Amino acid sequence: MTQNINLASWKRTHYAGTLRRINIGEKVTLCGWVQRLRDLGQLLFVDLRDREGIVQIVFSQESPELLNRAKELRPEFVIGVKGMVRSRGEKAINPQLPTGEIEVVAEDLLVFNEARVPPFQVSDPVSASEELRFRYRYLDLRRPSMQRNFRLRHEAALRTRLYFHQHGFLEIETPFLTKSTPEGARDYLVPSRVHKGKFYALPQSPQLFKQTLMMAGFDRYFQIVRCFRDEDLRADRQPEFTQIDLEMSFAEEEDIFNLVEGLMVELFALIGEKIQTPFIRLNYKECLEKYGTDKPDLRNPLTIMDFSLLLERASSEILKAAREAGHVLKGILIPGGASISRSRLEKIQQRVKSRGARGLIWIKGEGEIKSSPRLESNDLLALWERAGASANDLLLLCAASQEVALEVLGELRMELAPASMDSPRFAFAWIKDFPLFEWSEEEKKIVSVHHPFTSPHPEDLDWLEKDPLRVRARAYDLVLNGYEIGGGSVRIHDMNLQRRIFKILRLQEKEMEEKFGFFLEALTYGTPPHAGIALGFDRIVMLLCGENSIREVIPFPKTTSALCLLTGSPSPVSPAQLEELGLEIKKLDKTEES
Repeated sequence: MTQNINLASWKRTHYAGTLRRINIGEKVTLCGWVQRLRDLGQLLFVDLRDREGIVQIVFSQESPELLNRAKELRPEFVIGVKGMVRSRGEKAINPQLPTGEIEVVAEDLLVFNEARVPPFQVSDPVSASEELRFRYRYLDLRRPSMQRNFRLRHEAALRTRLYFHQHGFLEIETPFLTKSTPEGARDYLVPSRVHKGKFYALPQSPQLFKQTLMMAGFDRYFQIVRCFRDEDLRADRQPEFTQIDLEMSFAEEEDIFNLVEGLMVELFALIGEKIQTPFIRLNYKECLEKYGTDKPDLRNPLTIMDFSLLLERASSEILKAAREAGHVLKGILIPGGASISRSRLEKIQQRVKSRGARGLIWIKGEGEIKSSPRLESNDLLALWERAGASANDLLLLCAASQEVALEVLGELRMELAPASMDSPRFAFAWIKDFPLFEWSEEEKKIVSVHHPFTSPHPEDLDWLEKDPLRVRARAYDLVLNGYEIGGGSVRIHDMNLQRRIFKILRLQEKEMEEKFGFFLEALTYGTPPHAGIALGFDRIVMLLCGENSIREVIPFPKTTSALCLLTGSPSPVSPAQLEELGLEIKKLDKTEES
């Protein structure tokens, strides 16, 4: 059925989804895909879809030959239609479509290409599995919701570039083939053909390059850049991802905060949201104690309270045991939570115990105040009053180590959150004053919480060698609705301080020179104070689009096992390619494979 094509006479005049009442009476040429057909015998209605939307095409008995040709159309055929725009009439209006007040009466039809029966219907909501969608991603991307997502992604990138241009930033590209340096995750390595036995690494971030650009005097840098991390994947992680990367000379925390807040105002205006600034600032310790996480969803009004002082005079056996074990007592009050069933609370109780806590104590205000396990009346009333609880409320208490209690209650805070958390729809917060270092049980040594180029808090410099785990970092994260959407810091701009940090991380002189020699030398040639941040562009777009996974806003995503189902990558390469690179594949035996 495909016809010879002379595109010169089939130049599109309009996108199908842009036609409105104002176009009534116009002759139009449209091109797109057949969404669906409704054959009424002497009338055939075809929904024509392009990237802007859908419009109804009418074929009638007034042109029998054209009607017969149109009846051979099938979903996903690529066609061109010439015709006249007319009003549908009052009774035929479709309020579900922006084009629902008009239709196009076909005068000519051209089939650019036929299509096989697709493995799933190209419509919203999609019924296909994610695996099938990724295998046929080119079909999945035709769906209107996906077209909207990528239109919004484009507009967000455009708005970002304009915003930084207006604030004096230069967009400068940094290398993709670079040196492997430790930044927390595993690197993707690229073997060198010219320098056999040596490898490039794909960048986890442009960290050293953007700092080097500050040393070079560019003052304000940004780019929307691809980054690569060989790490375990989750719904909001991909092996290759996009970030908005920026760096400023002669800048401190508040300079970055103010700049980024302005960008968020611009980006969320794209979906009609008016974002209030300045954002809340929380220090890391306060954040953990109130919300049980350093990525709090501030739409949720529930907070963690400390009842540990009440342990000192408690007379109930379970509370006395917690006191003797040196545990803390933390809790959350759930207004109206007394309606939560006992069976659900018992399931939560078992889960809490499996996490290393002594268990969960719950107190309900149902007519009388009662608890499980049973508490002495003086303890019961003291806890209830300390929580500020009322009738029909539920108080959940956890006795455990500080770390376990906060982690458990942080999860319960979200699990038992109010059903409606729509005001505000988007809740931003800056989290700051992170620890500079943490102890790695896996590596049995101190490691950087963020990266080794983060400046320590000036008030804590004396503790660097004496008690490094006590030192605070001049680092900050931007959190939105429980997602970390950005992270940055004030950087070290003094070579001697940078060496001190490396030594605390147990880097020997030789290793410092091999991995960071160029950077340490650059620090000796007049480096300005500077600060920066990387914003997760995929995550921001995901939230703008109202999606739950960044895979919905990345055109060709990998699965959670880092596979591209469309292209079949990763894949083996030929022996000739391996030989040219000087590589040999080690064959694993059965035990190694498992």
